[in-house]
Amino acid sequence: MNGVKLAKGRIKKISDMFVQYTKFSQTTYLMILAVIIGILGGFGAIGFRALIGFFQKLAIGDANEVLSSLNAIPWYIKLVIPVGGAVVVGPLIYFFAREAKGHGVPEVMEAVALKNGVIRPRVVIVKALASAITIATGGAVGREGPIVQIGSAFASTIGQWLKVTPERLKVLVGCGAAAGIAATFNAPIAGAFFALEVIIGNFGLLSFSPIIISSVFATAVSRAFLGNAPAFIVPQYALVSVWEIPLYGILGVLAGLVAVLFTTSVYKSEDIFEKIPTPEYVKNSIGGLLIGVMIIFFPQVYGVGYETIDLTLSGDILWYSALSLIFVKLLATIITIGSGGSGGIFAPSLFLGAVTGSTFGYFVNRLFPNATAHSGAYAMVGMGAVVAGATHAPIASILILFELTNDYKIILPVMIACTIATVLAKKIKTDSIYTLKLSLRGVTLDQGREEIIMKSFSVGELIRTDTPVINECTRLKEIIKIFMANQEPYYYVVAEKNKLVGSLSTHLVKGVLSATESLDRLIIARDLLVPSEECVTPGTTLADCMHKFERVESEHLPVIEDTDSRKLIGSISKKDILKLYNREILKKDVLGVKYVRDFGSEKQRNLVQLPKDYKVDFVTVPEDFFGKSIKEINIRAKYKINILAVKKKLVDIGPSNEMPDPDRIFEPGDILVAAGKTEDVEKFRKSVSKTTN
Repeated sequence: MNGVKLAKGRIKKISDMFVQYTKFSQTTYLMILAVIIGILGGFGAIGFRALIGFFQKLAIGDANEVLSSLNAIPWYIKLVIPVGGAVVVGPLIYFFAREAKGHGVPEVMEAVALKNGVIRPRVVIVKALASAITIATGGAVGREGPIVQIGSAFASTIGQWLKVTPERLKVLVGCGAAAGIAATFNAPIAGAFFALEVIIGNFGLLSFSPIIISSVFATAVSRAFLGNAPAFIVPQYALVSVWEIPLYGILGVLAGLVAVLFTTSVYKSEDIFEKIPTPEYVKNSIGGLLIGVMIIFFPQVYGVGYETIDLTLSGDILWYSALSLIFVKLLATIITIGSGGSGGIFAPSLFLGAVTGSTFGYFVNRLFPNATAHSGAYAMVGMGAVVAGATHAPIASILILFELTNDYKIILPVMIACTIATVLAKKIKTDSIYTLKLSLRGVTLDQGREEIIMKSFSVGELIRTDTPVINECTRLKEIIKIFMANQEPYYYVVAEKNKLVGSLSTHLVKGVLSATESLDRLIIARDLLVPSEECVTPGTTLADCMHKFERVESEHLPVIEDTDSRKLIGSISKKDILKLYNREILKKDVLGVKYVRDFGSEKQRNLVQLPKDYKVDFVTVPEDFFGKSIKEINIRAKYKINILAVKKKLVDIGPSNEMPDPDRIFEPGDILVAAGKTEDVEKFRKSVSKTTN
């Protein structure tokens, strides 16, 4: 009876302690956080646009009218403005947050896939400043990528501060991305679907509802301060004739090719600038100088380029200007990003699509004037098609174009062109403009999370340098002595300069134990060894390492410095890899214990979340505990751990265990469910293991 009362008392204490956290269900809690992130994301997008306007006014004297302002500026000022911005941005990114370099979305995708949504808080500030200065001083990039990274980083910071679980933290990162896109474009549906399709990668209910809520609230905030007008003012276009459908299909093909060219060029540019023998933070200034030269002759490439997009949509741009801008804007964007600038690729994709569609629309309209729409209609469809081809996100592209233009009449051509562009782009290049950056780092998002993480770890992180070795000239008698004295299951055989030759195992040595003394003088390690067919280097990923283990009958692989020297520097064991696998991949997203309270015929289950440095473990009762009680042994005082349950079999341990009776006598076969600080639980396990052995 005393044990039952004590158990009930402890449960009530736990319940009271956590009642303030369990008033709302976890789903409701997540929805509340989604609302908060949506509101803050909306204000963040407004603030970021204001920051761009502030720096742009300093640079060219006007926060809105770019082309007219540039026409009034002397050529040498146009040359200096991008260089001035690059001089500030280069060191800012290099010294404070290097992940702020580039367009930002791949870094968010990587954080979701590999880091459970953890993004450094400082990214918010550095990305905002770097991108705002880059765009305001002429960098040919967009503001959408940065606001995705800023919103995601802000949401991640909130989630980390509140110590939410990894799965919920990833959802919050998606909420931040959706809020940023929705508020920037005044596009709540597209913002939500962009986050689900690109950032999260699925449309699961756990992700869907919070992301929709964040997107809606971010848009509401944006509309309250910036109005409810669409991002682009487009004349009313419609499908003039059913015969236009094949023409829009052809436009989809062209857009897909432009998207692939854009994707490939961005990373080729990064490779080119990477090879320039100058400090990383100086390369941005070189790019700024090149952009300055281009702005002198083509002011349309300055910044996000929305004014030029408006001209294409209204049909007020000359076809040869539109044609030339396909290549000039492409070049300006890849120089900006390749040299280390900070900004998105979404607006450049829209720009390239608009000028591609405008050029194509001009010619088809000249050929079929009575059966085709104005060139502006093709520019609008081209915008969505290039975005779809570059991002491999046709649903988000279709929705965002619809919300950007507020025009549903031309949705059929948009759907056809976006689908064809995406299919063609995927056929030519498997990776999108976002995932290619990750693939170049060895991260492939279409694989399982397990393989992704295994590829993110290398052999060098698990290498054992105390590898047993034998010289290739060691005689048989000495080899036997070494094996008998150390009882190692294997030894690696090395030549001069520690060059790996092969390996010796206990099994091989046993086969020559009966050798005569005369053979002992003849047989050396080189005569007995098995050549090492598989070996790894410190840079080999654990995924590749496991593939090598599949081809050999060994629990260890030799680690060599490089394939040329074959110098042995250590070994790696399958056991160590599996330990890491269990720790990093199979670990629970929620660290906690469940307890059950009975209410008549019903049972209420609650989850008590433990701090990160605590753990729950199962430990077999040692012989020293037999015949004694918890009270007698005084486990809590002696080992600094708590016993949550005592069971006969491991399978009996479940979510509805009762608290243990302090007077219960330990018996053979008992298993303890112990909880405490990780180090204390591990010490307890080692202590009782020694006693048991």
